[in-house]
Amino acid sequence: MNSVEDVLVPNGDQGRHPVDGLAAPQRSAVYRDATASEPMRTPLLTIDGSSGAGLELHDLWAHRDLFYFLAWRDVKVRYKQTALGAAWAILQPLITMVVFTLLFGRLARVPSEGEPYAIFSYAGLLLWNFVTSAITNSSNSLVSSTNLITKVYFPRLLVPTAAVAAVLVDIAIASIMLFVIMPIYGVGFHAGLLLFVPLVALTAMVAAAVGIWMSALNVKYRDIRYALPFAIQILMFLTPVIYPVSFVPDRWRWMLALNPLSGIIEGFRDAIFGRPFNWSGLLLSTAITVALLVGAAYVFRRMEQEFADVI
Repeated sequence: MNSVEDVLVPNGDQGRHPVDGLAAPQRSAVYRDATASEPMRTPLLTIDGSSGAGLELHDLWAHRDLFYFLAWRDVKVRYKQTALGAAWAILQPLITMVVFTLLFGRLARVPSEGEPYAIFSYAGLLLWNFVTSAITNSSNSLVSSTNLITKVYFPRLLVPTAAVAAVLVDIAIASIMLFVIMPIYGVGFHAGLLLFVPLVALTAMVAAAVGIWMSALNVKYRDIRYALPFAIQILMFLTPVIYPVSFVPDRWRWMLALNPLSGIIEGFRDAIFGRPFNWSGLLLSTAITVALLVGAAYVFRRMEQEFADVI
């Protein structure tokens, strides 16, 4: 009669432990056959340490639900426990418009190309406040999401871009006030307003390009959070927010044209006042914006591999 050991281990084959050489029990032949017939399950996602810098747009699209969640989270956090809530999106450009109108429109006599300075400045401030808030929030987005980045895999590019998308709610609310005060100053509605949304989208691309770049640098160099507000203040005077492009001498306008926000803000004012568009300026701003966005995305992908180690 066969022993119990012969039944468990067919043909009396005894396995040996690889370390101490002791006999080790083996699985029965029936069990081995059952497992051998099962198909191997391939992993859905393999995370490796490759140094590729591709944008992986398909991965971003696959996580689009997470993008909406992150953007909506930023919107709720932005106005959480505030007495006025979303009204701040209107008060900030409105109060700044009043101050600028008194200082630059009345006292300094800054030209506004024959248009009401209140609407002229509000149009520039509408886009500028959006860019400022979007870049600031986007640059700090990775550092403020440390727990999420170090524990869960997802395309990190979603974090700074979602921070920019969240600020779109502010500019949508502030735009309502623009349409309310336009008839008060005798500015009517024109067909050029159809470019309102494309110009805002182009502005969001500029903010996303700078925000993506700054967020990646802020992970490694925390000086960014201190230097960025100062740089934004300087950039405001290099952007036609409170003055028209025609206010700058001809020999310096080429430098102003290198700032993509210059052509966008001028086009935004042309849309509001129903003036002919400077298509060459808009095309140049669009080309610079696309180049900045693609370059920032590739730099971000290069630095992304070190985020979990240094954040």
